[in-house]
Amino acid sequence: MSEDGHEQNGHENVPSRQRRRFPGISSRTYEHPADRSALVALRKLSGFDTVFKALSGLLPERSLRLLFLSDSVRVSEAQFSHLNDMLRDACYILDLEKVPPMYVTQDPQPNAMCIGLDEPIIVVTTGLVELLDEEEMRAVVGHEVGHALSGHAVYRTILLFLTNLALRVAWIPLGNLAIMAIVTALREWFRKSELSADRAGLLVGQDLQASMRGLMKIAGGNHLHEMNVDAFLEQAEEYDAGGDLRDSVLKILNVLPRTHPFAVVRAAELKKWAATRDYQRIMDGHYPRRSEDKDTSVSDSFRESASSYASDVKQSKDPLMKLVSDLAGGAGDLGGRVRRGFAGFTSSAPDDAPPREGDPEDGRPDDSV
Repeated sequence: MSEDGHEQNGHENVPSRQRRRFPGISSRTYEHPADRSALVALRKLSGFDTVFKALSGLLPERSLRLLFLSDSVRVSEAQFSHLNDMLRDACYILDLEKVPPMYVTQDPQPNAMCIGLDEPIIVVTTGLVELLDEEEMRAVVGHEVGHALSGHAVYRTILLFLTNLALRVAWIPLGNLAIMAIVTALREWFRKSELSADRAGLLVGQDLQASMRGLMKIAGGNHLHEMNVDAFLEQAEEYDAGGDLRDSVLKILNVLPRTHPFAVVRAAELKKWAATRDYQRIMDGHYPRRSEDKDTSVSDSFRESASSYASDVKQSKDPLMKLVSDLAGGAGDLGGRVRRGFAGFTSSAPDDAPPREGDPEDGRPDDSV
């Protein structure tokens, strides 16, 4: 499409905007390493698409499509035209040839999702539409188009199905345990896929502050005059570094049932990615192309994923992650460090008890986490 908004590649009436377009961009460009390694492996499986599409008869996809068609408003030039413009604009920027159907559904809870096996559909709630301004909403639409381009909709639909199935067979101990193990693994992957889609939203909106504001509003509501992005990001620092090993365990337990990372974590991750050279190279037009996807290496992708996790552990200020990093680096006194990390879970030693070797009271440096 030319800069004046004329038709090209099947897209019509896309608003002319001063935003960079990414012709032929591969979703690998913005995918989080853990997300990318899983997707590369799945795409390499022979017949993978056929198997999952065969499952469509077992999954409630047709029911969901009919439900949204009958009880929601389909975005078009005649309905929610501003969202229609954003959707077509996002597909143009990320070079997604087929524009997915988009629905607005009545729900005060701010939310959006991209689901479907054969063809992805995007659903946004009225709560989200009413909460966000134009540029914030543009990042959300780009986020969902990023899901569509990556093929996340397939796995999200599977996750919805398995979650519902787990509830139905909860009375079967072993059956429920097996399904929940799969669901837990899918949720861990999906949380990483949300970080990928946040990056796609930034590539579409190309306005980091709008992306930050949107995440902040999702966390705190439509009181922007009462909130501050820098202070919001400071919460992420406090969340990462605060507390002891007890808090580390509680963080894990809190996040396990979620499909999305916490809003402050997403904001911090997105800002960190926007400051990288990789992001700048993408904006300069240097990025992987879809035509190269077939040549990607599964082993290389897994190595990148492992390296990413190792880097996260090393850079994290979380007490448990610091303990893991120190142990990997050869630090000793595991028993003492764990004992001090969980000090609040057990009764403390008597006041007159002699200090243990390595405790701060014996004059040696405190190596507690």
